[in-house]
Amino acid sequence: MKDLKEKTIRGGSARVAALATNFVLRVGSLAILARLLDPKDFGLLGMVTAFTGVLSLFRDFGLSAAAIQRVEISEDQSSTLFWINLLVGAGLTAIAILLAPVIAMLFHEPRLFWITSVVAIGFLINGAGVQHSTILQRQMRFVTLAWIEVGSLIASTLLAIGAAVAGYGYWALVVMTVSLPLTGTIGLWLASHWIPGAPRRGIGIRSMMRFGGTLTLNGLILYIASNFEKVLLGRFWGAESLGIYGRAYQLIRIPTDNLNSAVGEVAFSALSRIQDDPSRLRSYFLKGYCLVLGFTVSITIACALFADDIVLVLLGPKWKEAAPIFRLLAPTMLIFAITNPLGWLLNSIGLVGRGLKIALVIAPLMVASYIVGLPYGPRGVAFAYSAVMIAWVVPVIVWAVHGTAISFWDVLRATSPPLASIIPAASLGFGIHLFLGQTGSPLLRLFLEALVLFTTYFGVLLFVAGQKLLYLDLLRGLASSSSGKQKGLVSA
Repeated sequence: MKDLKEKTIRGGSARVAALATNFVLRVGSLAILARLLDPKDFGLLGMVTAFTGVLSLFRDFGLSAAAIQRVEISEDQSSTLFWINLLVGAGLTAIAILLAPVIAMLFHEPRLFWITSVVAIGFLINGAGVQHSTILQRQMRFVTLAWIEVGSLIASTLLAIGAAVAGYGYWALVVMTVSLPLTGTIGLWLASHWIPGAPRRGIGIRSMMRFGGTLTLNGLILYIASNFEKVLLGRFWGAESLGIYGRAYQLIRIPTDNLNSAVGEVAFSALSRIQDDPSRLRSYFLKGYCLVLGFTVSITIACALFADDIVLVLLGPKWKEAAPIFRLLAPTMLIFAITNPLGWLLNSIGLVGRGLKIALVIAPLMVASYIVGLPYGPRGVAFAYSAVMIAWVVPVIVWAVHGTAISFWDVLRATSPPLASIIPAASLGFGIHLFLGQTGSPLLRLFLEALVLFTTYFGVLLFVAGQKLLYLDLLRGLASSSSGKQKGLVSA
C-alpha cells in the first residue's frame, strides 16, 4: 500500500505501452490478413465466435476479479480457484464441441463444425492460466503482464500470417485464435513461478463464487446484447455482409477495448486496494477516467471524419463497403469510453449487483435497435445501435455513480475538457480533409489529417482546457517510480 501510487503509475504506463504495441500489432495483422484472405473467411470465424464468445464469458466465472477485489487471499484459496478454473475450462471446451453441429446447421455451413471444435480447445488452455494472471495482477506486476501479452500476440500473429501465405484460408484465423491463449498461458506459468496445490473445502470460496457469478452474468448479458446483431446479419444477410460489418466493428472497438482493458486492469487492482478510503478512491478514479477520455475522444472523431481513408489504408480497396459502417459505429467508441470505466468503480467497491441491473435494462434496448435496423442491412444496424447507445449514456452515468464517492458532476467535469477541445480540432481536421480530397496517396492524406487533428486537440486540451497539470503529474510520478525502481535494483 505504501508505494501503491508508484506501482499504479508504473503498471499503467506499462499497460499503455503494451496497448500501443497491441494496437499496432492488431491493426497491422488485420491489414495483412485482410489482403491475404477474403471477407467470407472472416465471416466464417465470426459465425463461430458469435457463439463461442458467449462461452468465453464463463472461462473464469469471474473468479479472477473476485480474487483481485479481495483485500487478502490465502494460498489454499488460490489453489482451489485454479482447479475450479481448469474444470470450468474443460467443461466449456466440451460444450463448444457439442454445439459445433448445431452452429453448422444454423448457418447451413458444414465447415463451421471443425472450426468450432478446434477453437473450443482455447477454453481449456485459458483455464490453466487464469490464477497465474491473477497472482501477477495482485502483485501489481503489470510490466511482466505487458511483456507476456505482447509476446503472445506477436507469436500468434506470425503463425496466422504464415498459415495465410501458405494458402490455408480461414484456418489461419483459427490458428491465431488458439495460439494466442496457448502462448499467453505458457508465459504466465513461467513468470509467476507458482505451482498450485491440492483443492480444499471450507476456505471461504463461496463468497467469491457469488461475486464472480454476478460479474459473469453481467458480462454474459452485455455480450449477448453486443453480439446479437452479428447472429442476425449472418443468418439473414450472409457471411460476406457479416464479414464486412465484423471488420468495421472490430476496427472501431480495437482502441476502446485495448485502452479500457489496459487502464482498467490496473485501475481495478488499485481501486480494490483502497476501496475503504473514499477520498483516495475518488482521486484515483477521476485521474484514470480523465486520461482514458483524453485519448479516446480524439480517436473517435478521427474515425468518424476519416473513415474512408482509414479503411482504405488498413483494409484495402475490396473492403470499401466497410467505411460507412465504420463511420456509423464511431459514436459507440466514445460512449464506451465514458461508461466502461464506471465498471471499474462498481466492481472495486463490490457493487456488482448494480452493474447487473444496468445490464438487464440496456440489453433489451440494444437488441431492439438491431431488429429495427436489420431490414436495412449492416448500415441500418450500425445506425440504430449507435443511436441507442447515445440516448442511454446520461441515465447510465447517473445510475452507476449514485451513492458512491463519485458524483454525476464529477463525471461531467471530467468529460467537459476533452469534448470542448475536440471542437476546434475536428473543424481544422475536417477542413484539411476537404482540402486534400482524393489527391495523393491515402496513407499520406490520413497522416496529414490525423496530424492536424491530434496536434490541435492536445494543444487545446493541455494549454487551454487546463489539463496540463494532470499529465505533468503523471510524468513526474512515472519518473519517480522509475527512479525508485532503479535504486531498488542497485541496493539489491
